[in-house]
Amino acid sequence: MYAFARPFLFCLDAERAHDLALASIETAYRTGLNPLLAAKPKALPTKVFGIDFDNPAGLAAGLDKNGAHVDALAALGFGFIEVGTTTPRPQDGNPKPRMFRLPAHEAVINRLGFNNGGVDALVRNVERATFSGPLGINIGKNKDTPNERAVDDYLFCLERVYARASYVTVNISSPNTQGLRDLQEEETLKRFLGTLREAQERLGAKHGARKPMLLKIAPDLSDTELDAIAEVLLATRIDGLICTNTTIDRTSIAGDRHAGEAGGLSGKPVFEKSTAVLRGMAQRLGGKVPLVGVGGIVRGKDAAAKFDAGASLVQFYTGLVYRGPALVAECVDALRERARA
Repeated sequence: MYAFARPFLFCLDAERAHDLALASIETAYRTGLNPLLAAKPKALPTKVFGIDFDNPAGLAAGLDKNGAHVDALAALGFGFIEVGTTTPRPQDGNPKPRMFRLPAHEAVINRLGFNNGGVDALVRNVERATFSGPLGINIGKNKDTPNERAVDDYLFCLERVYARASYVTVNISSPNTQGLRDLQEEETLKRFLGTLREAQERLGAKHGARKPMLLKIAPDLSDTELDAIAEVLLATRIDGLICTNTTIDRTSIAGDRHAGEAGGLSGKPVFEKSTAVLRGMAQRLGGKVPLVGVGGIVRGKDAAAKFDAGASLVQFYTGLVYRGPALVAECVDALRERARA
């Protein structure tokens, strides 16, 4: 069905098409027509950081920033859903246009800037959802919060989402909030994660359930920076690492008419870069921190390659723009075949 809808969607502005696609998925779910969108994959049970997943293929953060479509998206067959990024206060994000498709590269550039309705709105939405599988909630800071007070925004969000999340992702790697990636610097990160980890343990005791905390990093880090991050993750005993967010590197799309647009590049061109970071972090962490592979998954074989590089779970978003919901089952089938080999 998506093959018929895609030409129409690609005639629209990318952000408008995004909104229309979400509305269509929601309508299909509510009318019982979602089987027309995609066949749900057979289960491929996986357990990572203490959570049971029906399958290891998940939805990356960014598609459903406000957690308003959890049930409809889960019905497409994802083993887990991650919503957000959410911030303490609502914010509009960056001026439009701010999303651009690059069809020749199966890629997207976005500079959305954490546009969302605020964490309280997200919590209300996920409280209405009936999805019983793993739900990740991705948290960030408001654009006007200076980095020296950024941890306060993350603590605010962590406290509010904790009861509803299966795990919480700390996003300090988006290129679309000025200065955000500076939080990945070693000493800053050590203090930052130390504070959040203390809050995590406190909230776990309060709620009687410890929820894993994951960190999401950028693909544009040097080996020295990755070395430092690995040391911090081991020292703070983080529960998981997501490799990676979007890239600011334009080498792979040189000459494209949108190559000069500011923002994060996702889709096929980021695959090599993000997988290299994943493989490098797997070596540095030596199996002590579970890894989630994200970036450039547009075919089932890409998901399998992430596992070959050290991932225990995978996520994708831009691949859905080009392949549609059928990509979910394709990735699960590829991971099943890999497990059999």
